[in-house]
Amino acid sequence: MRANRKWPISYRSIEAIVVCGDLFAILIASIVSTLLFPNHDVSTATDIGRAIGSAIVVSALCVSLLKTRSMHTPSALLDLGHQVHAVCLCWAVVFLLLGAAVSAFNLGSELFRSAGAIFPVLGLVMLIGQRVFVRALVLKGLSEGKFSGGNVILLTDQARSGETGLARTLTALGFRVGGSFCLPRTGASSNHRKRLIDLVIRHARGTDIEEVIVEADPNRWHELREFIADLRVLPIPVVFVPVGAGAEMFGRPTRDFRNAIGVEVQRRPLTHGERAAKRCIDVIGAGICLILLMPPLLLIAAAIRLDSAGPVLFRQQRCGFNGRGFTIYKFRTMRVMEDGCSITQAVANDCRVTKVGRWLRRTSVDELPQLLNVLEGSMSLVGPRPHAIAHDTEFDLAVQQYAYRRRVKPGLTGWAQIHGSRGPTPTRALIEQRVTYDLWYIDNWSLQLDLAILLRTPMEVLRSRNAF
Repeated sequence: MRANRKWPISYRSIEAIVVCGDLFAILIASIVSTLLFPNHDVSTATDIGRAIGSAIVVSALCVSLLKTRSMHTPSALLDLGHQVHAVCLCWAVVFLLLGAAVSAFNLGSELFRSAGAIFPVLGLVMLIGQRVFVRALVLKGLSEGKFSGGNVILLTDQARSGETGLARTLTALGFRVGGSFCLPRTGASSNHRKRLIDLVIRHARGTDIEEVIVEADPNRWHELREFIADLRVLPIPVVFVPVGAGAEMFGRPTRDFRNAIGVEVQRRPLTHGERAAKRCIDVIGAGICLILLMPPLLLIAAAIRLDSAGPVLFRQQRCGFNGRGFTIYKFRTMRVMEDGCSITQAVANDCRVTKVGRWLRRTSVDELPQLLNVLEGSMSLVGPRPHAIAHDTEFDLAVQQYAYRRRVKPGLTGWAQIHGSRGPTPTRALIEQRVTYDLWYIDNWSLQLDLAILLRTPMEVLRSRNAF
């Protein structure tokens, strides 16, 4: 039977390989783009030299951004959807920054012009293509045990670690478990610990061991510290792998507080970069919509004034990001202007709704003034819909997780709305359904998801489900 031949790469080296691959892909994309669209005002050598210069700048920025998000690790590379999102976001940020630098300060205009018109597109395609290939490579390597690795000793207090636990994982990653020992039980005698230490040290010195891995419950650290300290006589690294209830804390991001280390047990729903990207889309999208829709908005305002007495815009207090109140703007659709602690939700054939208001509500056109809220920053184009203060208080008491939806800005449209969850919520089941949609959106947010919701919103508006 033919032996399973190992690849000449280790699982740990994948990160460095992908970083080099990113640099090479951007360089090739820049040169190919330049050759396809040459600058006839300069020589070919000068043109290619500038293309290489632009590739160096772009690759340094892009790879640095991806590194800060830990997107080159093997485990991160397996999540292709997350990879595509991160690469697209970082790539867009790089060219926005470079475009701003060129336009504002005229920095490197000739340099980036030589990179060719299709460089941004070709570079993005090559970066994503590399990740598709590497993901397939990693999956094959893990499933067939192709990665190369060193000899390790495994010390564990887990009864089943031999066949189904860490030992099997280490084998899949290419490591050879040259020895496996059970850690002494809690309260074991010092003689027992010393015999085990001597056995491990003799085994490590008698074979080509490159690493000692200790797998144990972190709650035992106070007694394992002395045991592990005795391994310092070996000139090899000792790695602690936590298991059990306390292990999850080790995977959390940490903060340096000078003489103390903090563990982040809850992260922001959106990182600073994600919030900045979402805000850019909000400002650009809302600004363009207001400019394009200005003529029909003025006609609607005139129709409201002619139809019934009262102001054109309806203002109401809503609960927004982090529970902060803000004033929401809508076209007035009713003869009443309810606000405060007692508000009656609209129902089918509501006599309070004006003639023009009935059409505005059915088509959701009454919500368009909220583009002003988006521009001022109290709302986003996409997010959980804000409710009146009176209803917010009621829903807070009815649904335990209702307040979680305030971790992001409220939106003009949302995941719940494109699934038909809009209009009045007379029952607890309807409220819970809407909250479930909103929390799913927060947990799975991405720029692609926002764009998909924006594209599907007009179709949902045309269906007029639950719009009274």
